[in-house]
Amino acid sequence: MNGAPDVPGNWPAIPYGEWSETCAALHLWCQIVGKYRLAHTPWLNHSWHATLYVTPRGLTTGPIHDGQVTITLSFDFADHTLTAESKTHREALSLRPMSTAEFLAEAAAIVTRAGGRFIIHGRPNEVPEAIPFAQDTAPRPYDQDAVSRFHDALVRIEQVFSTFRTGFLGKVSPVHLFWGSFDLAVTRFSGRSAPLHPGGVPGLPDSITGEAYSHEVSSAGFWPGGGGVDEPMFYSYAYPTPPGFAEADVAPEGACFDRKLGEFLLPYEAVRSSTSPEKTLMEFLQSTYEAAADRAGWDRTRLECAIGKPRLPRTVAGNA
Repeated sequence: MNGAPDVPGNWPAIPYGEWSETCAALHLWCQIVGKYRLAHTPWLNHSWHATLYVTPRGLTTGPIHDGQVTITLSFDFADHTLTAESKTHREALSLRPMSTAEFLAEAAAIVTRAGGRFIIHGRPNEVPEAIPFAQDTAPRPYDQDAVSRFHDALVRIEQVFSTFRTGFLGKVSPVHLFWGSFDLAVTRFSGRSAPLHPGGVPGLPDSITGEAYSHEVSSAGFWPGGGGVDEPMFYSYAYPTPPGFAEADVAPEGACFDRKLGEFLLPYEAVRSSTSPEKTLMEFLQSTYEAAADRAGWDRTRLECAIGKPRLPRTVAGNA
C-alpha cells in the first residue's frame, strides 16, 4: 500500500483507491458472516442484533445461539483467517484471493462442522447490482496489508466512538459495524418517536428502514470508502433532519455538509493528519451532535452527562 506515510504512534493511512477491490470483497464477506448472525438471532431494535463488533484482532459476531450450539464467527486480520468456534470445535479458513462464492462455501463448511446450520439470505444488501453470493464466482483480491491498516484504523475509531458514547444518559447504541452499508456507527436517541422513514434505500426493505428510524436520532459513523464517497470518511446526520441543520457551524475545519447525502462529512485524512486525531474526531462528533440536538429541541440537560472515566461511577442525584 503506497499511501501517505504513517506518523509513528499516529493513525494509519488507508487511501481507498489503493484497496477498493479488496474492500469490496471484504464488504461482501462481512455480509455473509453477518447474515449468519441475523438468521439465528431474535430481532432487536434498529437491527442491533445483526451487527459486527471490533476486536483487538478483527471483527466478531459475538455468540450466536444456533439450535443446541453456540457459535462465534470471528475475522482475524492479524493472521488473516475467519474462525468458527463452538464449545467442542474450532476451525479457521484462510482469507486470501478468492471469489465470494468460494468464501461462502468455505464459511458454510466450517460452521456446519462446528455444529451450526448455515442458512442465510443469499443476496447482498445495500450494494449496487447485487449478485447472489453463490453465483459471484469472479476472482477477488485480498491485500493483507490494506486490511490490517483498515483494522488498525477501526480500533482507533472505535475507542473514540466508545468514549463519545459515555457522555449520554439517554438511549445510545453500541459501537458496531453495519455490514450492509459497511460503516462503523454510534447513535444517540432523543427518546421521541420520529415520522415514518420514506425508505427507498437500494437493497434494503422499507420495513427495516422504517423500524431503524422509528425514533429521533443523531448518528455518526465511518465509511472506508464507496457508498457515495471516494475516500475514507466520517459522517454525522440527524433523522428527521431539523431545520437549519445543514447551515450549522461545526468543527473541525474541513467538516462540511453534503447536500446530496444529507450529512456532515469529515475526511479520515483530516483526522489522521491532525496533531491529535482523537481530539479532532471528538470535536466533529460533539459539534455535529449539538447541531442536531439544539435544532431539534432535545432535552440536553436530561440526556447528557460528563464523559465517563475508568473506575469512577456516575454521580446520582441525592447521592453526591
